[in-house]
Amino acid sequence: ATNPSLIVLDEAVSALDVSVRRQILQLLLDLQRQERIAYLFISHDLGVISAIAHHVVILDAGRVAESGNARTVIGAPQSAIGRALVAAAPKLNRTSTQGAADRQ
Repeated sequence: ATNPSLIVLDEAVSALDVSVRRQILQLLLDLQRQERIAYLFISHDLGVISAIAHHVVILDAGRVAESGNARTVIGAPQSAIGRALVAAAPKLNRTSTQGAADRQ
């Protein structure tokens, strides 16, 4: 489809090395700004999610466990599964947790 309004990305950058991943994420952000595209980004990588997402939904066994502003959900998760995901994630630096949600 030309000029899509929504693109679904399922683990789109998970197999890429860090430098290529950063370039692809920047490209996605640039396209989003230029073309006003929305992304449904599915990932287990909270570093990537915090860099690109404005809104986060955490699922637990297919049910919504938590939903909200990316910075809030990742920075102070309220659900048990959210806290477990954040605790299990490699340490997020402050600039990544202040990602896309701050660029709105």
